[in-house]
Parts: sequence; C-alpha cells; structure tokens
Amino acid sequence: MSALAAELEAIDLGDLRLNRRARKVLAKLGDKPTVSIPSACGGWDETRGAYRLFDHDEVTAQQVLAPHYDASQRRMGEYPRVLCIQDTTELDYSTKGDIQDLGPLNYEARRGLYLHPTVALTPERLCLGVIDAWSWTREPGSLGAPKDARRAIEEKESLRWLEGYRRVCERQAELPDTQLIYLADREADIYEIYVERDAQTPAAEWLVRAQHDRKLSTGKSLRQALDAAPELDRIEFDMPKSEQRKAQRIAQSLRAARVTLKAPSRTGHKLPDVEVTALLAQELDPPAGAEPIAWLLLTSLPVDTPEQAAELLQYYLCRWQVEVYFRILKSGCKVEELQLEKLQRLEPALAFYMIIAWRVLYLTMLGRQCPELPCDVVFAEEEWQAVYIVARRKPPPEQPPSLDQMVRMVAGFGGFLNRKGDGFPGPQTIWIGLQRGRDFVLAIEATRATHEPGCG
Repeated sequence: MSALAAELEAIDLGDLRLNRRARKVLAKLGDKPTVSIPSACGGWDETRGAYRLFDHDEVTAQQVLAPHYDASQRRMGEYPRVLCIQDTTELDYSTKGDIQDLGPLNYEARRGLYLHPTVALTPERLCLGVIDAWSWTREPGSLGAPKDARRAIEEKESLRWLEGYRRVCERQAELPDTQLIYLADREADIYEIYVERDAQTPAAEWLVRAQHDRKLSTGKSLRQALDAAPELDRIEFDMPKSEQRKAQRIAQSLRAARVTLKAPSRTGHKLPDVEVTALLAQELDPPAGAEPIAWLLLTSLPVDTPEQAAELLQYYLCRWQVEVYFRILKSGCKVEELQLEKLQRLEPALAFYMIIAWRVLYLTMLGRQCPELPCDVVFAEEEWQAVYIVARRKPPPEQPPSLDQMVRMVAGFGGFLNRKGDGFPGPQTIWIGLQRGRDFVLAIEATRATHEPGCG
C-alpha cells in the first residue's frame, strides 16, 4: 500500500470492496493529481470504478475524511502545541453548467460551492492534516436577502466558524497532553466564539484577527485601549508579495491589553461580557503612499511579556499556510476542473483531493523541519526505491536515504534545480515530482514482471 493510500487504511464504508476501492482511487488520483479523473485512473474500468464510488450512497465526504481525521489527530498527539487553522475558500464551477445543485458565489452568475476546512499545523508550520471540513452551497436568490446582526448565530451562515471551534474543543478533550489553539482570520471575529470557551470543558484556546473595533465595558473601543497601552516590543519579518506590495522586510511595534468586551445585542437572548487579550501589531515606517500593515488580534491566551506577544504574532503568521493548502488544492490538484454531474458526486471527490493536497504540504515542510529522518517514514519502499534508481542510475541502498535527499530527488523531477542557493523545494515542484515518481514505480514493476520466470 502506498503511503498516501495508508491514510484510508481504517476507512469503513460498510463494504470491504468499497474500502479497497477507496484506497485504490486515492492512490491513483494522488499519482496524477493535475490530470482528469479518467487520465489518472488510466483505463475505462478503473474510471468507471471511481465514478461508481463517488456515486455510492455510503460514500460521503465525511466518510472518506473520517480515517484521515483520526490519523491527523494521532500526529497531533506527538506535539505539545498545535494550531488549528480554519478558513473558507470558494470553488468556482461557473463553466461547468451540467453540475446539479450548485449555488451562487459572490454574485448569482457565478456558481459553485464553499469549502471550509480546519487544518492542523505545528508552530513550525508542519501540516499534520485536516481535522474538520464542511462544504455548502447558497440558495439561489439568497444574496440580496436583508441581514440583521442581532439574529441568533444559529440563523447565520457564520455559524460554521462557531461549529469549527466546537470541533477543535472536542479534539482538545481527546488530546489532554497537547494544547490546541484555534486560529482564524477576520471573518471569524464572532462574539459567540469568545463566549463559547467558558462553556467547553476542556476548551481549546483561540486566536482570531479582529474585524470590528468593538466596544469595551469601559466605554472605550479596542483601538483606543491599545493606542494607550505601552509598547511591548518590536519585531521584523519577511512579508510575501501581494497585489498591493512587493515582497519586503516589515517592522512592527507590538502592544497588548487585557480588556472586557461589551456583549452585542441578540434577538431573544442576552450574551455575557467576556474578558480577552487584545494584541496590536502596527507597521513602522510604511512605504510612501502605502497603508500601514496593522493586525488587531484577540485571544484567550495571556500576553504579559514581549516574548508572549511575539510568539502569538508568529502563530498568526502561520495562517498563511492554509492559503498554500488552498493553492495546492486548486492549482495543483485542479479541483475546479472536475466534471461530475452532481454535487453528491463532487463532494466525495473533493475529499480525496483534500487528503492529497495535505500530503504535498506535509512533505514540503517535514523535509525542512526533519531533514535527517529516513525517508521511509513517509514514502513507501517501492516509491523511494523507484525514485532513487531513476535519479541516481544505480540500485537503491539497503538503508533508505534521508528525507531531505528524497524530497530533493522527487522535486528534481518537477523542475527543482537543487543549486547551492536554491533552498528547499516548494509545493509545486514536489507535487509534479510525486506524479513522475509514481510512473517510475509502475515502470519498474512492469520491468520486473517481464523478467520473471515464465514471462515471454
């Protein structure tokens, strides 16, 4: 069994044949994630088997992801602290007019669905897996409906953020020796999340970027309280390129304050005030004409020292890894090119690709964090041996090479040059190399089969 297919070793679809088929389909799609399902499957019988699997009533996205959730949790238990990053991305199928049951995206003419995963990450940015994921579609004509901020959270689409935090708290109860920190961007600035921590036992900590300059029990606003707080520290980091700016070195000042948020109004019930820590990272000396980069973060964790403030900001910067994950899913696995007739078939297929995208991101960072690990920790024997034979043009050694050596060999088949100043390969060269590596496995297996006694 390939290392990727092993993620579904414990899958239970109610039928042993379906379980075997699921592992086989995952391995096939993982071998060639950038091509269509028929091209990845390599024949009509395999393609038909994959489509039948996606169409089976017992094969839902949650059933497919369940063993991966559990495997991710086992990996989480090996670390003292894990960040659980939640975010939403839209999948646009506007050009696939034959897919049934899709909904509008940001406007009616764009059709698709929303994907909302929670990805587990170490503070060193090693992706441990997906631990929760949901997808949904909006009702046609719903975009123009009036919104009332006072409605109960259960009546809002934003309920998914609160439910995601609750799932992280459930994982926390099962991982008493690992501290879990729920982490999300501005869309998760929802008061009910802050209140929820007091209702959970045990509760995960949380770190959320604020969207609203909320009122405090003192009558001041968040920004007013932070502007009056003393400067704790100054930090510098490299900011990736964006649409507004080129990549550059950023310097920020850090200020923190313990504050009590004034509860917002909700129809039918009253919420309590809640005490939180507010942290402001404000850019110093931004380029002329550019908006200063400022992050206002809210957290359940204390911030009493410069080291704690800098640590939490570094945790927030880890959130960018979920954007890398989405890029692998969309650009690498090309999930927006899937041509399946029903949403019922599309969602299980997406679950397979979510596991594939995780493995690419996992290999990318594991090789950086643990370069001396033997590569058979994450590569099956036939995988690393085939890559070694083709890359080095000699038989594989008895002892597996290091993970660093193997990832660089794999990435070399994806265009990574491995020059002295090139650093570690990125996700794109790795996922291309993984596809070619699986071709080498098939070629070597075929060559061995033709040289067995009785062949030819």
